Amino acid sequence: MRRLEDLFERNRSWVEQVLREDPDFFARLSKQQAPKYLWIGCSDSRVPANEIIGLPPGEVFVHRNIANIVHSSDMNCLAVIHFAVEILDVRDIIVCGHYGCGGILAAVKENDLGLIDNWLEPIRRVANRSFGDLSGIGENEPMLRRLCELSVVEQVSNVCRTTIVQRAWKHGKTLSVHGWIYDVGDGRLRDLDLCVTGAKEATEIHHRPAFPQ
Repeated sequence: MRRLEDLFERNRSWVEQVLREDPDFFARLSKQQAPKYLWIGCSDSRVPANEIIGLPPGEVFVHRNIANIVHSSDMNCLAVIHFAVEILDVRDIIVCGHYGCGGILAAVKENDLGLIDNWLEPIRRVANRSFGDLSGIGENEPMLRRLCELSVVEQVSNVCRTTIVQRAWKHGKTLSVHGWIYDVGDGRLRDLDLCVTGAKEATEIHHRPAFPQ
């Protein structure tokens, strides 16, 4: 049986390095998790949440899927949001997309991808609403980057419409939902100037001025 021994060796080296820097790190971490943030991001291997924002294990509660989509019927995603808001009492939910997203590109191509076509349908709806004809988007880098941003806006809206977030706001909980984009090409995060802190703001997301390019 292949055991991927190189990965176990990397784990041992990582543990040794962490303990050299902080001998009590794992003992402290094992007692509880109290993250301040929920990160909803893409499964892309180039976009690891903790590393991007420079935080150690235990500081970020993470949900990742293809193209960081928030489906209203996705019980996995909804359960994560519920646990983060109701149990962990996070105050900030970050929806982070990224430029060069393979899911975004796949959504506007005319290839038959099977099951994932259903998953990517919300991106096609955003693209149709924003650009009309989808032909040519896959060859147009500025349009693809813009679609990555617009999809984040849509997913922020979807998070805000969940009964979990709506109930939290109704009960007076301090909770903000942010829209960010990550550039794999330079490692930088960009704020899409989208931070929703209440139900009224949530209804105005798609009527707000265009965020900075």
